Amino acid sequence: MRGTASGGSGGADGNGRDQAVVVENLVKTYGAVRALDGLDLRVARGSVLGVLGPNGAGKTTCVRVLTTLLKPDSGRAEVVGIDVLAQPARVREVIGLSGQYAAVDEYLTGFENLDMVGRLYHLGRRPARARARELLADFRLDDAGDRPVKTYSGGMRRRLDLAAALVARPQVLFLDEPTTGLDPRSRVEMWQVLADLVAQGATLLLTTQYLEEADRLADSIVVVDQGRVIARGTSDELKSQVGGEVVEVVVSDASRLPDAVRLLAQVGRGTPAVQEHIRRVSVPVAGDRPAAAVLVDALRGLDAEGVTVLDVAVRRPTLDDVFLSLTGHSAEQAPDLEAVQA
Repeated sequence: MRGTASGGSGGADGNGRDQAVVVENLVKTYGAVRALDGLDLRVARGSVLGVLGPNGAGKTTCVRVLTTLLKPDSGRAEVVGIDVLAQPARVREVIGLSGQYAAVDEYLTGFENLDMVGRLYHLGRRPARARARELLADFRLDDAGDRPVKTYSGGMRRRLDLAAALVARPQVLFLDEPTTGLDPRSRVEMWQVLADLVAQGATLLLTTQYLEEADRLADSIVVVDQGRVIARGTSDELKSQVGGEVVEVVVSDASRLPDAVRLLAQVGRGTPAVQEHIRRVSVPVAGDRPAAAVLVDALRGLDAEGVTVLDVAVRRPTLDDVFLSLTGHSAEQAPDLEAVQA
């Protein structure tokens, strides 16, 4: 699905700022599973909203509703003031979509893919060709523009797919896990492309399960779990819910992890998080006590019980810590509610 810029006045929040996307009480069920369970969110014009959550949290279902690919059971959704359910054709005129997997024809060249999208949106032969060349240059694909896409790397295909979503200059761009499957270098390159779009005033709704991605790109973040928004705010606001700092220890023997969890729970705040595969235990520190003091107490307790520690650290909380504190489980442990979709 690709977009063009026309139509719609958008809503406004209590401060009078225009809203590009408004979602109220969206519900979508698949049998006994509620993929969306009263979801609410708003995206201000010219801003980036990061929708953060694990696989199956409801992120993709929300994007499918907003891009007219799926009808909800109940609720309301608007894009630049256009009702998604009542006027889906008008919504498709003002949006762009880049999904989890690059939707490009690998037997065509990069230029031919973009030119084809322009023709489908009736840009005309010359404007479509000019727009294709422009986007190839913008996305650093001009040297490969006349090669078949089947010769492109994964990162190049993702950039081409995003370029295709921008051919008709959409007012709102939906990015559903845009860096899924990319290697670290390609992911960083894609982040730079998205940062450039934001600098130009684009309105983005970005879904991701990469915590660093939301931290780096989004003006504001909503955390979604089991089809509901469980927290919202800026990255710093969400992190402040966990505490000032986090103490971490790595033990040498996996069988002693329960002892490390018990001891860190006594000196920290809340339930410690455990990463069994790397034998790491971490716990937030209460704001009224220095993290260094907590770390010293933890090491003394571990030494007293004969637990060998390989590494220790004190760090600022991450969005992963936020997710764990809000849900009681890590992103990897969350149930996949969207796995039931066809």
